[in-house]
Amino acid sequence: MAAYIIRRLIQTALILLGISFVTFILLYLVPADPARQIAGRSATAETVENIREQLGLNLPFYEQYLRYLASLLQGDFGRSYLQKTEVSTLIAARLPASLLLMAGAIACELAFGLAMGIVAALRRGSHTDNALMITSFIGVSAPQFVIGILLLYVFAVKLGWFPIGGYGTFVHLVLPSVTLGFLGAGWYSRMMRSSLIDVLRQDYVRTARATGLSRAKVLFRHAMPNAILPIVAMIGIDIGLFMSGIVVVESVFGWPGIGQLAWQAIQRVDIPIIMGVTLVSACAIVLGNLLADLVTPLIDPRIKLR
Repeated sequence: MAAYIIRRLIQTALILLGISFVTFILLYLVPADPARQIAGRSATAETVENIREQLGLNLPFYEQYLRYLASLLQGDFGRSYLQKTEVSTLIAARLPASLLLMAGAIACELAFGLAMGIVAALRRGSHTDNALMITSFIGVSAPQFVIGILLLYVFAVKLGWFPIGGYGTFVHLVLPSVTLGFLGAGWYSRMMRSSLIDVLRQDYVRTARATGLSRAKVLFRHAMPNAILPIVAMIGIDIGLFMSGIVVVESVFGWPGIGQLAWQAIQRVDIPIIMGVTLVSACAIVLGNLLADLVTPLIDPRIKLR
């Protein structure tokens, strides 16, 4: 186990290095000029050039990247061009909100998705199965901002059960989590249904039934531990996706997370923030997958980490 974790951590470091290099190239090739963004439209060419020199933007690409990499190895993500604040400070201020929304979204998609998938698999071919799969199709197809606006209109404006937006209490968390969870629940329900149907056909499940075990014990003691393995892998991916790809939901509900910070930085070509958020999100994805790999043998002891 220790050797496996060390090997994966080394792979993680190499992956993050590659991501930092590719992201830095893409930002270097962007036609927008950060120095001009900082100086303003009315600034003179001399002022813009001075800012470019102060930030090191006049250096060749490889020098800029090596300087950034040297700072990164010391834990320094750089300083925001426009906000004049350390990127690590800005990310740390937004991180709790993103982690909270990520946890709420994963809880919602697991609760809805697994329940829908299990019922659909147990009633395969029935009207209930068809209705649940249509619902899951709507969930994976509907744009997030549409779901978010509909939930706001019904439950916040019309019924008044939840606040229209904001952050700080449990009631603020419900609607954004359900919005994100509805999309994930569609994928989880389809995966759960397919996996469970396949497991229920296996010989060991038939043997468990033949021994006289109740339907619930056969399902949760014998079938579910194997059927849920693909779901664990999906959760590992979702950890990273929810850390970086929820800017639409954050904007609809006024949620002060990392996604909103990244979107603001992209609009202003604030390269240090873009780089910082990208690396944090990539790290979350890689570590989420590692966590999923470590949990899988605990669910199914037959799986060995190599």
